[in-house]
Amino acid sequence: MIRDPLDTLRHVFGFEGFRGVQAQVVDDVMAGRDVALVMPTGAGKSLCYQIPAICRPGCGIVVSPLIALMADQVRALEVAGVRAAALNSQSGDAMETMRAFRAGELDLLYVAPERAAMEGFRNLVTQAPVSLVAIDEAHCVSQWGHDFRPDYRRLKALADLLPGVPRLALTATADAMTRADICEQLGISAERLLVAGFDRPNIQYRAEAKRRPAEQLVQFVRAQGAAAGVVYCQTRKGAEQAAESLAAHGLPARVYHAGLSADERAASQRWFQRAEHGVMCATVAFGMGIDKPDIRFVAHMGLPKSIEAYYQETGRAGRDGAPATAMLFWGPQDVTLARQRIEDGEADDARKAHELAMLRKLAQWAETLGCRRVPLLKHFGEPDPKPCGNCDNCLEAPETLDVTEAARKLLSAVYRTGQMFGLKHVANVLRGEADEKVERFGHDRLPLFGIGSDLTEAQWLRLGRVLEAAGALEREAEHGGLRLAGPAREMLKGEVPVAVRKDDWAPERRRRRTERVVAEMGEADAGLFEALRAWRRAKAEEMDVPAFVVLHDSALKAIASVRPSSRTMLAGVPGIGDAKLSRFGDELLAVVAAG
Repeated sequence: MIRDPLDTLRHVFGFEGFRGVQAQVVDDVMAGRDVALVMPTGAGKSLCYQIPAICRPGCGIVVSPLIALMADQVRALEVAGVRAAALNSQSGDAMETMRAFRAGELDLLYVAPERAAMEGFRNLVTQAPVSLVAIDEAHCVSQWGHDFRPDYRRLKALADLLPGVPRLALTATADAMTRADICEQLGISAERLLVAGFDRPNIQYRAEAKRRPAEQLVQFVRAQGAAAGVVYCQTRKGAEQAAESLAAHGLPARVYHAGLSADERAASQRWFQRAEHGVMCATVAFGMGIDKPDIRFVAHMGLPKSIEAYYQETGRAGRDGAPATAMLFWGPQDVTLARQRIEDGEADDARKAHELAMLRKLAQWAETLGCRRVPLLKHFGEPDPKPCGNCDNCLEAPETLDVTEAARKLLSAVYRTGQMFGLKHVANVLRGEADEKVERFGHDRLPLFGIGSDLTEAQWLRLGRVLEAAGALEREAEHGGLRLAGPAREMLKGEVPVAVRKDDWAPERRRRRTERVVAEMGEADAGLFEALRAWRRAKAEEMDVPAFVVLHDSALKAIASVRPSSRTMLAGVPGIGDAKLSRFGDELLAVVAAG
């Protein structure tokens, strides 16, 4: 018996009506038509296959990549009175689930892509009526997607076993190339592609340069109040350190990464699902389809690998439609590390070139001085998006510096040195640093040798990265040499201005800090303070901890002012307890004596 979709929506799920394109998708699937759907996270993709699966004769097969999500969705459906079950590597009742499927006792059967690719499962789906085949997180089917999974490539063969059964591909993140690949790989006509938009107006996008990342994270999380959030880190160690930093400041946090046991990951997942106030510090192993609507913030402690990955991960915030924040803490070193990972990977040249292009787009987004939402929406093909008025740059326009002339010098140096060297070599030429390599290639005899001595090496490297992000410089794949590209010609002519965020022009920032400290403490004490900071920086690197864990600035300033000459005097400095006195006392006294 075919049930009425709107009646099912009201009586099973408690909603009065469909939102956006949901009604169109449900009508298409009810009529037996295939659909490839791109819809923002939180817009109700699940209902687009759950309603038809309940209403059409047979059982809906749903391929989903995340076991924890399957369990959550099955439980939620069972509570709503829907007959649902899952088959995956953790299914303890697989035999009973298969019996119920054959007997026609299920409305929805969730299955992992690895299980769906098995011959045994393919035999199973032919033994009872199937209402639809839904492929969730369908970007995984595309080699151009940000999370390609080979098992997804085999799903077309599964769907082909069921002629006349509608297939539904769903994702929140897919650019034009990925969308076309999804349709081709799953055998869905391009005419059946429906893009419902990408904008998440409730999410406020922000980005901040890394200076003292652990302190910045604590400050950000504390500012969110009693809320649930996710902190994405690039490494397992980074996730553990982030959780330790938050916990040390009284903020509840747990860790999730692939290095933990299955039981440990499951325990962290359960804690987070039930927590109204808590932070999950995780790698991307804490992945797709987190079924928690009230996540109020997502923070990244470094660049993801692409705009698609960033959009997917930030989309886990604010699924309930309430205001949420996406914060990116990043630094130029993130770009370098990401580029190395891509270039050292096992992908073919075409895939590497695609990933490098996606990385450049994300770096450019992080560098942008304009609205952050506009380039995101443009990337996904939305026509003529308008400034959002809700991101950090829209709310408070960044103070900038015009560096057009410096950019022209750098581009000219890249060209004059043969478009085959890295940034550091070009910076040495501009600064007049005649090292062995510069002399060997005769670059110390170029007219532009030394014309950039007014800027530090760090500033030239920073400017080079800005030009890379803008597409005016690109790296040769094999050796990493720079060459001109994109708007470089217009920049050389001075037709395209180049600006940098003033706060990120590092030497200027250090100069302001030094001037402020001198004004507060006097020149002699400020000099000792900087010497103490240098000692702390080295000690923090040695211990592999944030600098503030060693000693806070306030303690260093007090030492510089008091200038203790004994452990007894040092013990009276606020912030130095017995353990730190024992561990650091002699070294601190030596720095004071030398200063």
